[in-house]
Amino acid sequence: MGDYRIIDVQLDDRTILWRSADIEQERRVAIFDLLEGNSFRLVTPRGGDHEGPYRIRLRVEDGRLAIDISGSDGAHIETIVLALSPFRRVIREYFAICESYYQAIRQSTAGQIETVDMARRGIHNAAAETLIERFGGKIEVDFDTARRLFTLICVLHIRG
Repeated sequence: MGDYRIIDVQLDDRTILWRSADIEQERRVAIFDLLEGNSFRLVTPRGGDHEGPYRIRLRVEDGRLAIDISGSDGAHIETIVLALSPFRRVIREYFAICESYYQAIRQSTAGQIETVDMARRGIHNAAAETLIERFGGKIEVDFDTARRLFTLICVLHIRG
């Protein structure tokens, strides 16, 4: 039986131009949570079945998301490339609501913070569902893994 999980995740730092302290914290938490518990299965690896665990590297190349997938030994298995156009609007919305959330934490009441956080979670959840759909036939992930991967995709889009 396979070990269908991610054991290491890297972001291509050449893609990221700038990160605020808040975004850096989001990145750290997403990676920590992802490594603590995830479900990730490469469905159609080139060259045969690979049962995991996996090491992944996320990068943006020519406006597309590239996920380099390697085995636990670091040997490259496959690169999955996804168009990012289905995510552009939701990434902008997510950035806007996150900025509102960070401002609310500093200046607002608990009720206001909760309202903004609920909106943020709603956008995040919708993006995770889209990611699961876009992975269809290539990668199988659970909902929490998709949410954390979406956070990391957003980090790759920060332009300062």
